[in-house]
Amino acid sequence: MEWYEALVFLLGMILFFMALGIPVALAFLAANMIGAAYFMGGRGDIASQMARGIGQLANNAIPTVTSFNLMPVPMFLLMGEIFFFTGLANRMFGAVDRLMGKLPARLSFVTVAGGTAFATLSGSSMGSTALLGSLMVPEMQKRGYKKHMAIGPILGTGGLAMLIPPSALAVLLATLAELDIGDLLIAGIMPGLMLAIFYAILILGMALYDPSAAPVYEVESSNWTEKLRLLFVDILPMVSIVIGVILVIMFGIATPSESAAFGCLGVVVLAALYRSLTWEGIVKSVAGALKVTTMALLIIFGSATFSALLAFSGASSGLIRWATGFDLEPTTMLLIMFAILLVLGMFMDQLSMMLLTVPIFFPLAQTLGFDLIWFGVIVLLALEISFTTPPFGLLLFVMKGVSAPGTSMRDIYVSAIPFIGCSMLLVALLIVFPGIALWLPGLGQ
Repeated sequence: MEWYEALVFLLGMILFFMALGIPVALAFLAANMIGAAYFMGGRGDIASQMARGIGQLANNAIPTVTSFNLMPVPMFLLMGEIFFFTGLANRMFGAVDRLMGKLPARLSFVTVAGGTAFATLSGSSMGSTALLGSLMVPEMQKRGYKKHMAIGPILGTGGLAMLIPPSALAVLLATLAELDIGDLLIAGIMPGLMLAIFYAILILGMALYDPSAAPVYEVESSNWTEKLRLLFVDILPMVSIVIGVILVIMFGIATPSESAAFGCLGVVVLAALYRSLTWEGIVKSVAGALKVTTMALLIIFGSATFSALLAFSGASSGLIRWATGFDLEPTTMLLIMFAILLVLGMFMDQLSMMLLTVPIFFPLAQTLGFDLIWFGVIVLLALEISFTTPPFGLLLFVMKGVSAPGTSMRDIYVSAIPFIGCSMLLVALLIVFPGIALWLPGLGQ
């Protein structure tokens, strides 16, 4: 079988199972088992082929799933769940809100800051959007905020969540692409800070251009003593845990797995000190982290087996030879891969997109001479932008589901476009100046 026939055969089976309504991870597993029996099963009856093929596939994939490098995933997820279910998140939201005083569009800034913290730790842009949409949009509309000032910042938080550590999705991408987890986490810091600045400038500019879009209203005034208390009691302890996780990775004091465990312990200790650590909160936190971790492990197992099949059948090497055979600049190939991710984001969640594209895109990127850490940052941005790209980005429909009655899809599209523009600007800057992503990881080498 030619490489392109093998590629069409494998991808066709996956799409067929997905069309039947089978979850993506299970669709990949089913297609992988059939592919393993065909390509790795050798000769003999169907039962023998299945046994040999699936056995070989499992032997190749199980070491990936049982790798100690995956420990940051459940730890980061558990950090986020405890942060939310113990009330620490609401405590920090309220403190940031009061500290901003009469700043124009302050609720939009609070949404970006708090939403980024929650989405980063939870690893779920869709869950973060649903939560913030149900909590913040009614409050902002009650205060007279126009729709684009309420909806846009919520849709924009996902890009920051993907980049700023600790990001569970960045750990998953590094694992699937066999990258250094610490380097990819650190590489997202500078782009993430730049994107946060872009968002802040955008929100402030929109508020100054149209003051009626985010009316100033009376807030409870706080003296300096109260402000310092809010800063040192309700904000800095939470922020210090995240910063501590980043610093111990950056300076090589601990591995990403060890730093994630220390971070999780820090959140537990902090919740206990605030007397908000309850048995019910622990159970809900563990259950939430377990659900997402199980899904992530299924995704990783499916990706590992899919990569092995692509390599064994010759589809990977054939596709790379075909793609590099065109007389195209590497940047043009990069933009093509970026566009493919934008299209896939209209129909798939981020984990499923990683599962489908990482085994193909990263070997191709390596052949084209790209730095894979830099390429990983580009992919993370593409994954998030695709979620909010009109007309079919999945987050747009999540936002529609939790928005106030009378909110049209056009309102949501108009709200999302300026924040997509900020992310696109960052992608362009990363292409022109790769050092934005590579400078910090280079310091530790």
